Amino acid sequence: MSDLSEQTNINAEAPSWQQPAGSSLADWMNTRIARYATRKYDWDALKFQADFDPKYRRAQMRYVGTGGTGVAKDANTVPAEHFTFSTMVIPAGHEGPPHLHTDVEEVFFLIRGKLKVIIEKDGERFETIMTDRDLISVPPGVYREEINIGDEDALMCVMLGAKKPVTPTYPADHPLAKIKR
Repeated sequence: MSDLSEQTNINAEAPSWQQPAGSSLADWMNTRIARYATRKYDWDALKFQADFDPKYRRAQMRYVGTGGTGVAKDANTVPAEHFTFSTMVIPAGHEGPPHLHTDVEEVFFLIRGKLKVIIEKDGERFETIMTDRDLISVPPGVYREEINIGDEDALMCVMLGAKKPVTPTYPADHPLAKIKR
């Protein structure tokens, strides 16, 4: 078994988890902390969806990487190597439209609220209700949508299994499939 610090990538950028030469442990670790106090909700990350229909309005707060929303860069996050991590607010009555990630697993951990999650694959449909501290892991290539059926904002953690996931796609017959970002 080898230590990660001994692994090298010839002709490649060093992984973000390696301490940069010349930096102190404190300086390095401070680049790996994302404090709630320095986060802000990004209501524009998926604004193109809300512009199409206000029921799709929701916000992302990024912690590790930029996630799968299509945001290209956010210098206020911990660099991603193998996954992204953010929180998402879905207001009461709002929803995340059906979409799929072709390249990554997506995990939703509901901190608080009540969501109906609809999963579709190859003509089969599965629905479940998630409440506080429930988790669902959706494999790549499977459509998912989340609908806040509660009376309050739903707050969930979202993890995607890649440094920079491919932008998700919508069902061919869904109106968002025809909209340019």
